[in-house]
Amino acid sequence: MPVEAALPATHPSPLPVLPDSGQHAGCWPLHGVAASRAIEAAAQAALPPHTLMQRAGLALARLAQAIAPHAAVVQVLAGPGNNGGDGLEAAMLLKRAGRDARVALLGDAARLPADAAASLQRALQAGVPITGELPALPANAGMLVIDALLGLGSSRPPEGCIAEAIAWMNAGGGPVLAADLPSGLDADTGRCAEGASGCVRAHHTLALLTLKPGLFTGRGREQSGRIWFDPLGVALPPAADALLPSRAAVDALLPRPGHASHKGSRGDVLVVGGAPGMSGAALLAARAALLAGAGRVYLAPLGDAPGLGGSAPELMLRPELARAPRQLGGDPTVVCGCGGGDAVREVLPGLLSAAPRLVLDADGLNAVAADAALRGLLAGRSGRGQATVLTPHPLEAARLLGSSTAAVQHDRIAAATRLAAELGAVVVLKGSGSVIAAAGATPAINPSGNAALASAGTGDVLAGWLGGLWAQGLEARDAALAAVHAHGAAADSWLAGGRPPHAPLTASRLIETLHEALQR
Repeated sequence: MPVEAALPATHPSPLPVLPDSGQHAGCWPLHGVAASRAIEAAAQAALPPHTLMQRAGLALARLAQAIAPHAAVVQVLAGPGNNGGDGLEAAMLLKRAGRDARVALLGDAARLPADAAASLQRALQAGVPITGELPALPANAGMLVIDALLGLGSSRPPEGCIAEAIAWMNAGGGPVLAADLPSGLDADTGRCAEGASGCVRAHHTLALLTLKPGLFTGRGREQSGRIWFDPLGVALPPAADALLPSRAAVDALLPRPGHASHKGSRGDVLVVGGAPGMSGAALLAARAALLAGAGRVYLAPLGDAPGLGGSAPELMLRPELARAPRQLGGDPTVVCGCGGGDAVREVLPGLLSAAPRLVLDADGLNAVAADAALRGLLAGRSGRGQATVLTPHPLEAARLLGSSTAAVQHDRIAAATRLAAELGAVVVLKGSGSVIAAAGATPAINPSGNAALASAGTGDVLAGWLGGLWAQGLEARDAALAAVHAHGAAADSWLAGGRPPHAPLTASRLIETLHEALQR
């Protein structure tokens, strides 16, 4: 059967079938540029010439048919490398299937790689119109644009005709399908090339051969639209640069209390924070810990908070525990820093020394960053058999690393991994595509969440929810993975109900949404 006859058949899936066993069970493996190139080279050595490009072109053509079956024109913008070859191959197949497929080849045809040159000849033989210039008319709703400019070949900011093509796509009104990566997006980091026209903003992205970390963190999620995947018939190696946990994988981590469980068996949480004027942050964290399932939650405010206990009668108000946590006894999980202000510095030495499990957030992180002695106590906890989870946003991470927010965002995975190694802790680097890193473990990128979380107090909720899960017997990294995913999924469900993207999600409502999801 001619390959073009297969176009209406199955097309790439939103994400691949998950591994059901092994070290990455329930997670999608992510591979950066170096690993992807190595996988590609090994596959090319084992397959007949041009096989991978022909498979990539077929995957692109099938997805184009599925997402834009009625588009009057399919306009391919092809670059000077193999990504352009994928686009040429797709245009040839679409033309043979009766679509009005056109190509703007923005590169020297005489210098194309061998596979791309072969696809160019196939496209010409199929009658695809190929020019060296951008279309005169802007993209519109009746046109599907396939971005096949750069892919993994993006090693510097786009310039010249490539930059003009990116600007043309971003200014248009039609849907854009990116081949492998939106042009201008760094596959390893999710960083966009500088400038208003530095990176394509796609509506769909078809990742080819491997899923790249940059699609899921930094600017990646915003620029990539809906992400699809086709491994091109190649079995991927077990090693991965990062992992993307599935909803099923993180749900499997959640505690499952037995019928005979009681409040003493579900763990104690002590929340320390809430300096004068900031008691709400500690209260949010404590309420989140309680609704996450902790058996008992103690609240130790760092300032006068009249009436605080009455606002949540299930919580136990014990201010003295902030300075003497050993009085609580047992094996509590401590959440420290939420609204702690400068007052948190006084209690941190005792907490860093005594807490068997410690979630350090917000002002607790800032205190450690500013005090070498506190940093030393934190770094020594793992050697004493004490576990720590840090939950910084990029600015807090920059302070801990002695760098800048821009440097952290430049490579979020590397920043989180370095923090985890230096401080002997599990690190949750918050942001778009939060990164969860731990020494000796493959870093994970959280796939859930949206801009509804960009409101005051949502970070306090995350710290408390994490502490509430951790207290019930989870490992530190597992508690972090489950909490971060649930936190983002609650925001996703908030918008899924038909609310507009700007609908506010308050921290209090977030706790309720998290708790509602836990009941399902």
